[in-house]
Amino acid sequence: MELPTLDTLNLAATVPIVFLTGWALLLLVVDLFIPASRKHWSGWLAILGLVAAGVGLVLQTANVLGPELPAEAFFGMAVVDGFAVYAQIIVVVAAIFGILLALEYLPKRRLSRGEYYTLLLFSTIGMMLMAMASDLILIFVALELLSIPLYILTGFDRYRTTSEEGAMKYFLLGAFSSAFLVYGVALTYGGTGTTALTGVLAALGGDAPSLPLAIAGVGLVVVGLGFKVAAVPFHMWTPDVYEGAPTPVTAFMSVGSKVGGFAALMRVLIAALPELSGQWGVVIAIIAILTMIVGNFLAISQRNIKRMLAYSSIAHAGYILVAVAAAQVPEAAPMAVSAAIFYMLTYAFTNLGAFGVVIAVENEEEPDSAGVGPEIEDFAGLGRTRPLLGAMMTLFMLSLTGMPISAGLVGKFFVFQAAVQASSASGWMLAAAIVGVITSVISAFYYLRVPMAMYMYEGEGRAYLQPALGVALVVTALGTLLLGIVPTPLFELAQQALLTLAG
Repeated sequence: MELPTLDTLNLAATVPIVFLTGWALLLLVVDLFIPASRKHWSGWLAILGLVAAGVGLVLQTANVLGPELPAEAFFGMAVVDGFAVYAQIIVVVAAIFGILLALEYLPKRRLSRGEYYTLLLFSTIGMMLMAMASDLILIFVALELLSIPLYILTGFDRYRTTSEEGAMKYFLLGAFSSAFLVYGVALTYGGTGTTALTGVLAALGGDAPSLPLAIAGVGLVVVGLGFKVAAVPFHMWTPDVYEGAPTPVTAFMSVGSKVGGFAALMRVLIAALPELSGQWGVVIAIIAILTMIVGNFLAISQRNIKRMLAYSSIAHAGYILVAVAAAQVPEAAPMAVSAAIFYMLTYAFTNLGAFGVVIAVENEEEPDSAGVGPEIEDFAGLGRTRPLLGAMMTLFMLSLTGMPISAGLVGKFFVFQAAVQASSASGWMLAAAIVGVITSVISAFYYLRVPMAMYMYEGEGRAYLQPALGVALVVTALGTLLLGIVPTPLFELAQQALLTLAG
């Protein structure tokens, strides 16, 4: 057995995540000296750290910072490749917007505490680790680092019982999913003799000590990650948690935890288990179909906008799972990986923007309100009283539906293209593509209710747009529009972001 050395630690390959970790720890100390009335300074410092980490990630893609990619790190437990860097950039962008949405929301609700931003940074670090994890143990550690701060942030609005309730439900079900994951790691180790994904790949391709035990372990790992990405039937926590959490937390969680969860899931399934692709491909395709159907149909009956977007989030997890399932076919795998990660990018801009408009409407509530977010009826008249805000919300709803000219249409096009490529080898992929198209049409029913309320119903159309929130909305709207009009440059980068394993 090779002894660990500084070369195998290879911190140079992980400069962005190491820097962000140090920055978060420093912010913990600095925040002690920031006056209670100036806690938003902690938010701006957190953004500064995230921007620096993002610049580092961009430099990594150009092979300017650190060793040439792909590179191993943390004694072979992590791999820094194009896929990891692309996913990490999405997470960092989501974190920046998550802070921008919170800067003025928290003081209005008497929740302005510096630890909010530190917790968000630690959760971001967990998501970034999941994207580069090449060992089941690191996946578990990263998942816990991702989740524990989110449990606290979900219950951050201590003046509302719904926030505390959502945090408790999230904690209990999160612990339940972690138990599945840990037991799966144990069984996988028992069946293959290793927790390294390269070792699992070699064992399954050769003589695994116990193949049935290894398959059962991998299945439990997939279940644990399924909870994190809110795939059916592991989705039950999502509506209550999204509804109860402070809206900026919901916005960040809806994007960041999905990116981290899917990054780990794809590395486990696609990079480490090609020998079992015939088995897991069918299972993931069936889960994708169920997730799209359940998410879209349950969203139809929702009047609360946060619960509607929660079920919408479940549905979009289904669309990403279609691309994951398509990777069971080797010829379609490169397209499937690119489609999945590009879809996560388009979803990030669109969903963060939608929640930004929700916050603008929610700002008109009384700070002591026991409400759980605006109803769709609260958007009535917004298109006339706040035309720009109404136009942006319309764009976000059209993008979530998959209408031209929006990022959502392009994202779904690439996902379904990957599914069609894989359909020659699996009839389930053709079924998944058909269900995806049909459910996208069905989703227009509940998404377009929001623009209908804004433009066709009488109402006060009240919304309060603060500077930081306005910046976040303008940038997300431009991103949603530009990704729909000129997607080629970023999709070509996604095509180069191929999965690899350490070792």
